[in-house]
Amino acid sequence: MKQNFHTAQEIADRLRNADAEEFAVLERSLAADTRKTVRRAVEATRRRLAAEAAEAERLERLYAFQDEIAGGKLAVGLDEVGRGPLAGPVSVGAVVLPPKPHIAGLNDSKQLSPERREEIAVQIKQAALAWTVVHVEPKLIDEKGIVACLKHAFGQAVAEIEAAGIVPEVVLLDGNPLHFDPREVNIVKGDARCASISAASIVAKVERDALMCELDRAYPGYGFAHNKGYGSADHIAAIKEMGLSSVHRVSFCTAFTQDSLF
Repeated sequence: MKQNFHTAQEIADRLRNADAEEFAVLERSLAADTRKTVRRAVEATRRRLAAEAAEAERLERLYAFQDEIAGGKLAVGLDEVGRGPLAGPVSVGAVVLPPKPHIAGLNDSKQLSPERREEIAVQIKQAALAWTVVHVEPKLIDEKGIVACLKHAFGQAVAEIEAAGIVPEVVLLDGNPLHFDPREVNIVKGDARCASISAASIVAKVERDALMCELDRAYPGYGFAHNKGYGSADHIAAIKEMGLSSVHRVSFCTAFTQDSLF
């Protein structure tokens, strides 16, 4: 193969942007090139393409698994975030995804950086047939308990999807059975295995994190912007010093103080 470049850096630049088909040709043509820059570029490209292929296969499995579980029927994926924090709501996401396009990077929200979650959340909202996030306030969690609140929130989320004109035939729920809907199908660790549940976990996490940043401005001193309401050491110290705010879950905080600002 006649090359249109000569320096090692030109070759490295070409490899950096090569797809699998082009790399197969370049790799053969560069087999006898012993320059260190070229050899490093070839190996780096080989690793990059292997990682891209593995990611494409993982993404394909997310969608294929959902299609298998749902039997090809229209499905809504559901997941919750914020089940365990001391403050702020528990938030439920619901997403109905079309078969195509596949959303690159879709994964369990816990496996993604905050910046990547926000990027993918935008893509999910653009691609989804319907999506929603339902927040359950701390006071209701104290009154009803977390399980009852989750049932209510999941039911409300499905109702909002249906109000948008999308009626799912299957309700895919991450985790153990809650028996809140006759269409319910449970998938343990579904946020890492099923496309629409992964999407629901991401939009719920992004929406809840944004809300906790708002609460940080409204209730300074507790560190909500960085701890998101979870029981970090600085959050617990702030509770002991200032007592509870009106967005704390009193029933979750009895180990730290019996005082509140209610």
